[in-house]
Amino acid sequence: MAMRKPMNLNVLFADTYALIEFILESQAYEDFIHYDLVLTQFNLAELHYNLLRESGKEIAEYYFELYKNLAIAIPRSVLKIAMQFKLNYRHEKLSYADCIGYALAGHLGVPFLTGDQKFQDKTNVIFVK
Repeated sequence: MAMRKPMNLNVLFADTYALIEFILESQAYEDFIHYDLVLTQFNLAELHYNLLRESGKEIAEYYFELYKNLAIAIPRSVLKIAMQFKLNYRHEKLSYADCIGYALAGHLGVPFLTGDQKFQDKTNVIFVK
């Protein structure tokens, strides 16, 4: 995947795993609390679902409102790249949200922050468990 020049060295793409770790105030993610985060509406939806299931509507609504303005538009060209990536790694059963987020991070030239094992060895990833 071609990388563009970073738009800002203090920006990270946070996948749903990372967002949950921020919410849980995970020590492993403390080094990243001062970064600006970006995500997609798909990550926002995944986060909302997970929080509805695990913590209830009030908590889910709170974090939806907190993170909603971090969700950025996805260029159509990125969707195509993401689906090619998903196809290339179909044996790993990657989620649509993760593939789109990973492709968007590459497009923006920012690292993809995750603790998802499936991304541990991929380029442009900051893997934190």
